[in-house]
Amino acid sequence: MRICFIGDSFVNGTGDDACLGWVGRIGAAMRAAGCDVTLYNLGVRRDTSADIALRWRREAEARLPADQDGRLVFSFGANDCAAGDDGAARLPLSVSLANAGAILAAARAWRPTLMLGPLPVGDAGTDPRIGILSRELGPLCARLDVPYLAVFDAMRACAPWRDEAAAGDGSHPGAKGYAALAELVGSWAALRDWMAASATER
Repeated sequence: MRICFIGDSFVNGTGDDACLGWVGRIGAAMRAAGCDVTLYNLGVRRDTSADIALRWRREAEARLPADQDGRLVFSFGANDCAAGDDGAARLPLSVSLANAGAILAAARAWRPTLMLGPLPVGDAGTDPRIGILSRELGPLCARLDVPYLAVFDAMRACAPWRDEAAAGDGSHPGAKGYAALAELVGSWAALRDWMAASATER
């Protein structure tokens, strides 16, 4: 099984001195559980949903040949909600949802797909917008039959996530914060189903 994780700096694991982030930790846990998986981290700092819409298919196709069990995990949205030069969100909510819908519809028609919600950045002006986007993505994913895990509230309440972000660049946590997120994602039933399938095939 090959899995592409596609998204922004939180997918990339920015801020983690171990260079694992939550994606690397998920991969290590899957391998330890006997899963025959190859993970590709396609997180790009500052990418919005518009940026991801332009690149995801090309990058994923290069890593998921037709004869391989290829799967997709997306996580994005925080950069959509961040303030641009004019102080408003870089992308309006309606545009973010339209981009997400187009990305996920195409992805779901091509490969098994999961969606992880956007993450908090610790900014009083941006986090409320991220929270709204996180909530709106739930029904959108349900309509598209894409399993969705909202993580915004849990990570906003997570002390290691908050404390490490505050001690770092203000937005990105370190190893403990990403480990907490990896634990949450690792307990997600939709991902555990993939793990079970990979372990069986091995």
